[in-house]
Amino acid sequence: MSGSRPARGESGVTPAANPAPADAVLSVRDLRKRYGDTWVVDGVSLDIRRGECFGLLGPNGAGKTTTLRLSLGLIEPDSGTIRLAGHPVPGDARRARANVGVVPQFDNLDPDFTVEENLLVYGRYFGLSQAEIRTRIPSLLEFAGLTNRAGSRIQTLSGGMKRRLTLARSLVNGPDIVFMDEPTTGLDPQARHVIWDRLRQLVAQGTTLLLTTHFMEEAERLCSRIMIMDRGRIIAHGAPRELIEREVERHVVEVHGDGVDAWAERRAPALAPRVERSGDTVFLYTSDPASALAALETEAGLRYMHRPANLEDVFLKLTGRELRD
Repeated sequence: MSGSRPARGESGVTPAANPAPADAVLSVRDLRKRYGDTWVVDGVSLDIRRGECFGLLGPNGAGKTTTLRLSLGLIEPDSGTIRLAGHPVPGDARRARANVGVVPQFDNLDPDFTVEENLLVYGRYFGLSQAEIRTRIPSLLEFAGLTNRAGSRIQTLSGGMKRRLTLARSLVNGPDIVFMDEPTTGLDPQARHVIWDRLRQLVAQGTTLLLTTHFMEEAERLCSRIMIMDRGRIIAHGAPRELIEREVERHVVEVHGDGVDAWAERRAPALAPRVERSGDTVFLYTSDPASALAALETEAGLRYMHRPANLEDVFLKLTGRELRD
């Protein structure tokens, strides 16, 4: 991008142009941030309502992390307004952050302390008394499934245990909203499902969650609403099922195997209205897969899978399949 802000085109979606709803825990209007000649965040507006899980998605470099840091008052915007937990940001960011929990992308637990001590020390950052924190620790440990590991050193915990402790630590101050930056990165499927269960518990209890993730299944399972960013702008927003129904065809047939490229050139355009290739796989997007499946039954050298469209298909259609560094 050039140094002057580009004119907004049809892809520049502004989902929150009206006054903030009364139950908004985070409200952002026309937020912009530029580094050098690049607009990293360019006209972002959003409202996150109390008690919902809101997903902020986008490829690397889309502006997600900068949006989070702006919303927390950790960096100053070039323009726009932010209201977090009832306080203007960055003007009253310190009081706003007293009502916020943060789960960073990478665990930053103190290895010199035990599980219980990590919770105790973190709670003191919010001005809580030691006695008050100690009354909260048993329920936090139970939530994290670490009641029997209260005295354990951090080095003895598995990756999943550390992630659950980081999540429990973010709740020590009883926050209005929890910012979670890729909370299940690096976890095995079992640990990921445990974290998903804990996050559902939080939402059921009325906690507001702001989630960034590269796992589309995670966003589709957990989030009531999603915003997709790319190159600093909002390019889509809505409920996961709404986005799938609006943006992509209902069915996907994935085809791979020997001779798939030649087959795709010869047959695919007649079998589906939209055809994409990624690596050695051809993707057929269609509302009626019958003809494609019938044609593939006679292709002995090809393997294929038929599935319903999902949020990952939406994400790839809108942001592309090329790698982002």
